Amino acid sequence: MSPETLVIEVDPLNPQREVISRAAEIIRAGGLVAFPTETVYGLGADALNSRAVKKIFVAKGRPLDNPIIVHIAESGQLKVLADSVSAEAVALAERFWPGPLTLVLKKSARVPDTVTAGQHTVAVRMPGSNVALALIRASGVPIAAPSANLSQRPSGTTGRHVFQDLAGRIDLVLDAGPVEIGVESTVLDISTQPPTILRPGAVTVEDLESILGKVALGGHAELLKRSPGTRHRHYSPKAKVTLVAGKSQPEVARLLEQRAAAGRKVGVMTLRPDLYRGKQGVVVAAMSQDLREYARQMFASLRELDEAGVDEIIVEEVEEKGIGVAIMDRLRRAASGK
Repeated sequence: MSPETLVIEVDPLNPQREVISRAAEIIRAGGLVAFPTETVYGLGADALNSRAVKKIFVAKGRPLDNPIIVHIAESGQLKVLADSVSAEAVALAERFWPGPLTLVLKKSARVPDTVTAGQHTVAVRMPGSNVALALIRASGVPIAAPSANLSQRPSGTTGRHVFQDLAGRIDLVLDAGPVEIGVESTVLDISTQPPTILRPGAVTVEDLESILGKVALGGHAELLKRSPGTRHRHYSPKAKVTLVAGKSQPEVARLLEQRAAAGRKVGVMTLRPDLYRGKQGVVVAAMSQDLREYARQMFASLRELDEAGVDEIIVEEVEEKGIGVAIMDRLRRAASGK
């Protein structure tokens, strides 16, 4: 545990060299640095240093059987991590990297089992964040980084979220303000036929099928072990989360009346905030009709409703198209308690 966690603001577009150098020194020394990516904030350590990677699990309270994505800044680093790099992997990297796509490949002997949770595959991506890329390059090593939050909690999408969860547990937070996307990367296993999306994200089925042809969504239990965010409880606020069909306003009204009668304080995440504002005991989170903006808001809204002290969060479902698939995946996991 770090006795004190330092927070340094960094320019998201032109990260200051001295700030990045300081963070890179911590990575090379086996420490932990939280940094922004375009998806969510990541909690990074030297991916080739098993002892450093173990610190991530301790800081987050993360189960040891939950693999960690390795972040790279140059395509050549993929050859260090993967046993072989197929033409398919090269085509996907050329199309989607830097960006929110993680590829699952057969791992090389250099990758510690700590990173892969003992799997024979490794999950790799090149983030689309200037800060993340600068940190990886300055560190001189690939960086293993899950989301920078306590295990099971909503992912951190601002430096403040990270500090709330991990102060005193890590060495440094590079704070570049809110992230661009707001949900974790798409995880695609290309060691299977057809390739399988193990975790949906901003790179959609349609995006991938334009390159690969047929792509499967989901997988059996053994396959899901290769990806983070698929088996353990994830994304959950302290309050209970209840999902309601998107156009079921009468059902939301019924639930609010029932909870009010029981003296419960309730949060509502809704595309139609005017329907619920002013109701006693109700805290409203107004969500955007634009699903990409909704994704950026989602984890922050769950955290804000927790901070408001609600007992339960009622969430109207969104249409499962495009990034809506990823949004609903996260909301279902937040609501499941599993």
